[in-house]
Parts: sequence; structure tokens; C-alpha cells
Amino acid sequence: MSDTVDILGLTFPSFAAASGLGRGKAPGLRKAYSRALREGLWTPSLFLSRADAESLLPRFRAGLLEPVRCAAEEGELGATRKASLRLSDGATVECVLIPSPGGKSTLCLSSQVGCRMGCAFCETGRAGLARNLSVAEIVSQAVTARASLGWDFKNVVFMGMGEPLDNFGGLSGALAVLLGQEGPGLAQERVTVCTAGLPDGIARLKALGYRRLGLSVSLNAPDDETRSRLMPINRAFGLSALAGALAEYPARRNFALGVNYCLVPGVNDGPGAAAGVAAFVALAGRALVNVIPYNPGSAPISRAPSEPEVDRFVAALRARGLDARVRAPRGRGLMAACGQLGGASPGALDQASSSFSTLR
Repeated sequence: MSDTVDILGLTFPSFAAASGLGRGKAPGLRKAYSRALREGLWTPSLFLSRADAESLLPRFRAGLLEPVRCAAEEGELGATRKASLRLSDGATVECVLIPSPGGKSTLCLSSQVGCRMGCAFCETGRAGLARNLSVAEIVSQAVTARASLGWDFKNVVFMGMGEPLDNFGGLSGALAVLLGQEGPGLAQERVTVCTAGLPDGIARLKALGYRRLGLSVSLNAPDDETRSRLMPINRAFGLSALAGALAEYPARRNFALGVNYCLVPGVNDGPGAAAGVAAFVALAGRALVNVIPYNPGSAPISRAPSEPEVDRFVAALRARGLDARVRAPRGRGLMAACGQLGGASPGALDQASSSFSTLR
């Protein structure tokens, strides 16, 4: 097994070239590749000659991940589901199925085992970074979710464990596979990369040439001083550099940069906070501000905000001309909500703390 290549980490042209079977076998190879990427089945013998299958099977595999824990939490839009998946070295990562209005669920993927960004409100960063995920391991989360867990999803967001732009090779490779028409064939506008704010990484993402790929940034503070306390990465770059990089990201009709703001009572909700967010958006470009109520983890830095507190902050943003909404916490009782992945086992938190059920 160690000498085989995981087909889930290859684009179709790469797989076809590595197969050594030549251009004449392209139709059969394409069917085998598509089946592996869409259904998690690596059965070239269904499409190729016996000799071709015997040639390929010793060299390639389709490596699904092993689900070790799955849990669900019901809500008004359906169940939020979290799965812990075991990698080949025994490490685990988590992915989440998030129900959305209209039945178009979103799959939240991880890009690293742990994270080195060290954000104060994030459970994943508490343990630090163990390693990056390979292209195959990132893609396999999606294939495993569909083939083994039966999850149906229309959208994908890189917002799970890890900072996607800190594993740019894994991210870019996974995008090439997931967006490839021979494989899952996801539409660019249905895929979003969420970053803590790495200006160089944003520039590299732009250089990939995806004109309709979604992008969102975790802002979480109205000024450099507050953001540097909450997000150590801000000490290296600062809000001005981040806004400049975002302003250069490809704009298009119907595109709004996602600006995520984790509202932490007593930390980033004071007087002038809404004005600071508005000033940042004015530099970064057209944006939709997602206000995310803080989800306390195993070592909380504050409490979860009340519904009136969240409503007041959203109203203050809207009063400054911003398009703002509440991103309702989903899966808080599973430790599956924003900032909670990789934390305590499901049931460790008081589910009664969440009073939000829909986007408002």
C-alpha cells in the first residue's frame, strides 16, 4: 500500500499520464477516474481490459478515510453532522455537514491536523499544528462524506481544522481535483476558501486564475490592537495589508467578499467596533459581513453573546451601510460550530446556551 499512489490526490491528466496506458485508453480511464472521485470506488476492471486493470491496481488506490466518530444535532433547517476521520498515520481530522436554506447543504473541510494560527477563540489552534493534509487527504474527506457517510452537499467551504492558505500546496491541489470536470466537477461559485488573513496566500490564490471561487476572511476585530490579541497572525501583517490583498482579489457580478466577525462579549463589541468594521470593508471592497456568535470551547475567553446583543451589533453594522447578517450557530452541542473543531467530545458543552436557529 505504501508504494501505491492515491488517485484522490491526482487530477485526471496527472492520473492518465501516470497510468502509462496511452491516449487510446482515455475513455476508459476517464470513467474509472470519475467513479473513484464521485463514489469512492476504484474499480478500473469495470471499464478497462483485464490486462489494463492488472497494470493499474498495483500502482494506484482510492484511499477513503475511516470514520471513527459521527454525531448529529437537529435544527430547523435539518441536522448538522460532524465526523471525525482517521488518517493513515492515526491522526484524526473533522469535517462537518451544515444544513442550509433550500436544502443546499455545505460540507466544511479541514486542511491541516491542528493549526498554528493560535486564534484565542478557536479550539483547533489550541493544540498547535501537527502537520498539513495532503491533496488526497483533503479530497478524501469529500469522497468519504458522500460515499461512506451518505452526506449530500452542494457547497464546499475550507473552514474546518487548519488555515487553508498555510497549506497552499494541499489547498491548490485539492481545488484542481474538486473543480475538475472528470471528477466531482464542483462549480467554482459553490466553493469558498476561508482564511485568517495571509496576504501572500490571498495573492497566490488569485494567481490560480479561478474567477468565480469564493473567498472569506475572519476579521473578528475592529482595529489592529484588538485583532492582534485575538489573532496573532495580525502582528505580522496588520489590517491595512490584509485589506489591500483582499481588494486585489477578482471582483465579479454577484460576488461579495465574506467578512466573518466572531462576536465575543466584552472583547470586540465595544463602542466604535461597528465603525471599525465599516472602515475595513471600505478598503477591502464589497462584502457580506457574517456575525458569528462566539461559541465557547473547553477554555472559553468569554460567554456566548445573547440574542439581543447580537441583534444590536448587526443593527449597528447595517446603520453604517453594511450588508450584515447573523450566521446562526449550528452544531454547538457537537463541538461542530465555528471555532470548535478538534475540541472536546460531543456533549461536553451545554447545548442550552444556543438560542439561534435561522439566519435573520
